[in-house]
Amino acid sequence: DWDDIPPSSALEEISEEEAVKIIAKPLLPLQSSTLRDYVDHSETLTKLVHLGVDLSQVEKHQKAGQLLLTLDFEKDIKKILLFLKDVGVEDNQLGSFLTRNPYILGEDLEALETRVAYLKSKKFGKAEIAQMVSRAPYLLLFSVERLDNRLGFFKNELGLSVTKTKDLVVRLPRLLTGKLEPVKENLQVCQIELGFQRSEIQQIVFKTPKILTSSKKKLRKTFDYIHNVMGIPHDILTRFPQVFNSKLLRIKERHLFLKFLGRAQYDPAQPSYISLHQLVSLPDEVFCTEIAKASMQDFEKFLKTL
Repeated sequence: DWDDIPPSSALEEISEEEAVKIIAKPLLPLQSSTLRDYVDHSETLTKLVHLGVDLSQVEKHQKAGQLLLTLDFEKDIKKILLFLKDVGVEDNQLGSFLTRNPYILGEDLEALETRVAYLKSKKFGKAEIAQMVSRAPYLLLFSVERLDNRLGFFKNELGLSVTKTKDLVVRLPRLLTGKLEPVKENLQVCQIELGFQRSEIQQIVFKTPKILTSSKKKLRKTFDYIHNVMGIPHDILTRFPQVFNSKLLRIKERHLFLKFLGRAQYDPAQPSYISLHQLVSLPDEVFCTEIAKASMQDFEKFLKTL
């Protein structure tokens, strides 16, 4: 699964002194394996629970539980919460944000502020930064160098303008936080295996950034069916790359139904032309009546024969 990876700093082993401090606090149930058991003894955890942090999820993050037990709410955590609010994380989102990224509570405030200042210097607006941070919670754990390298990678690799690169990562901010390998592989698949030109890949990615993180198997299968079975050329696929995000089964069912009715016409030069957009994005009812010119019953009956 293509996922955000917390940077290594968040996963550092805690030192023995810190470990001793945790154990030395009185009344802590030492045998406990869950953070829940510490809530009564820890003002910090109690306050985090009130904020909506889900401790059972936090525990699944390596070392996050130990980190929270070493922090003091007033001294360490409050300033980070104020910082996050200032960045634009809504009050009612703070709990879920910290559940997904508890490590930010242990970060140095100045480092966090530097990263936000960097994004502002790259002309990301306040609302854009808020959206990116909310949708990719690990974003602010990464150094300015890394963020800069990432933006450079997408700009150069895809040949996008600065503005388009910015737009791309605002729409899919985990491009800045996830691993780069799968992205490079997907670009290779599009170019070498599926045969798209660089300029076509640029358009495809800009319209549907998710293609960069889709499963390669799904990309290949969808392309194979649409291009080789339905006979749709590269230039039309470039105009409607959203089909790569659709379920292949849905594409197959609808194509076969149209073929059965003698309506599977995907050539824009023909009067009875059906666009890929019409094929995949309309609800069943509308697809049947307006595109297939048939009833839902006909379609359901047909699907039973497959």
